[in-house]
Amino acid sequence: MEMGMRKLSSVSALVFLALISASTTTLESEVPFMVVHKKASLSSIKSGVQRVFVTIDIHNQGSSSAYDVNLVDDTWNSNLFGIVSGNTSNSWEKLDVGQVLSHSFELKSKTKGLFYGSPAVVTLRVPSKGVIQAYSTPILPLDVLAETIPEKKLDLVMRLSVKKVT
Repeated sequence: MEMGMRKLSSVSALVFLALISASTTTLESEVPFMVVHKKASLSSIKSGVQRVFVTIDIHNQGSSSAYDVNLVDDTWNSNLFGIVSGNTSNSWEKLDVGQVLSHSFELKSKTKGLFYGSPAVVTLRVPSKGVIQAYSTPILPLDVLAETIPEKKLDLVMRLSVKKVT
């Protein structure tokens, strides 16, 4: 038991040293650190028509400003989606430390099916490092124009299922 505690203690010490080393390295090199979150939601306008609302948030959690920030989200195939409002790309001159940029656009679905969206790409310029690239989180699969069972029918199906089992 004492040997296990020593191993655990030495592992903890190594993790602690690694964290100190990483934080010292971060302090020495002033760079932006981008956290890019992409989210999409579906909204039914009328039967057979669905809109996709996309928002991409870019957080600079680093230690210096980013310049010439460019966002490109070319996930949305024009055969599957049409742009209703906004653009799938945007650019900003500067993103300061702690600042958040948000970009949104709206699409209209053209076809039915399960859609998997790739991450959006963000490029930025750092004076001491050149051009850096970051990727957003991917979106969860969207079931575009999925046939949904109305709540009352679903409740009836669940009751019938339960009655058959018992």
